[in-house]
Amino acid sequence: MLPPALRSHLRAGQLIPALPLALTTSRRWDETHQRALVRYYLDAGAGGLAVGVHSTQFAIRDPHIALYKPVLRLAAETTAAWLSAPPPTRAQPQPRPFALIAGLCGRTPQALAEAHTARALGYHAGLLSLGAWTAPADTEKKILAHCRAVAREIPLIGFYLQPAVGGRAFSYTFWRAFADIPELVAIKIAPFNRYRTLDVIRAVLTAGRDDVALYTGNDDNIIADLLTPFTFAGRTRHIDGGLLGQWGVWTHAAVRLFADLKRARLRPCLDATWLDRNAALTDANAALFDAAHHFAGCLPGIHEALRRQGLLATTACLDPHERISPGQSAEITRVAHTYPWLVDDGFVAANLARWLD
Repeated sequence: MLPPALRSHLRAGQLIPALPLALTTSRRWDETHQRALVRYYLDAGAGGLAVGVHSTQFAIRDPHIALYKPVLRLAAETTAAWLSAPPPTRAQPQPRPFALIAGLCGRTPQALAEAHTARALGYHAGLLSLGAWTAPADTEKKILAHCRAVAREIPLIGFYLQPAVGGRAFSYTFWRAFADIPELVAIKIAPFNRYRTLDVIRAVLTAGRDDVALYTGNDDNIIADLLTPFTFAGRTRHIDGGLLGQWGVWTHAAVRLFADLKRARLRPCLDATWLDRNAALTDANAALFDAAHHFAGCLPGIHEALRRQGLLATTACLDPHERISPGQSAEITRVAHTYPWLVDDGFVAANLARWLD
């Protein structure tokens, strides 16, 4: 069971980055930069961290690579140590809630094994990918049984993943039944599709699950997702926060933006400049995620932004064929120069040596 304080923490709305995998130029795991990344997210003000997800690369589960447990352990241990250590500007640490979320994949035996590993390492919840359930015989009824089984092992965060990166479409009926899972604590909504996004929100509100946090994973529409009030079955909710690959870069600036956004949605009227910001963030995401090439360079694009800041040593991925696409690096340069308020180079430069120590 998720502790009440952490459940409230998620429901209050947090900025949660997805952890990229740090590698050397020879594609070996780079523990120094991996630890620095975790420290960066903590100091930037993130409210949690998702580990073992798409940004961390699904191939860490390959038996020949075997990095799933080591990466989860390093992230958990680094988080605990960094939060308990006195920061440079204070005499004593100030403990704060921080949600550790483990990505869970595969059919039921694999997902259960990963959930057991994550729980043993101190993770609070599991983000359950359903990308392995795409065969014609994989009915929604079977998939729901799978989800319920995993939820009995670890508090569950649902995940609606876009088909372009391995997900599948689900009916409203599926999400309405999913919303009744007792151990469900949140849903990451990332179909990159407005109709399917509405299906999930409608299902949760119709189920009366005010205790289930809603998180956007729609990197192409982040600000609009978070500012929109959704009303179904006589209930009105905002999407509470974001669990995003986009927020794995320029995180300190994103934290400031998210704080402004949360204040803005409390007001009776929204300033139209938020529409401009939404378009700018979508433009930046298109460059980082390589929308021009059907997201082929999404992981190297994230790595490139972090490499430029010194938070990663290279853009290398476990799959040598995953590389920056033609023109993508120039696009990242363009958006960084066009929207300097999205970038946190100064914050990183001031702290990088400490994070790498």
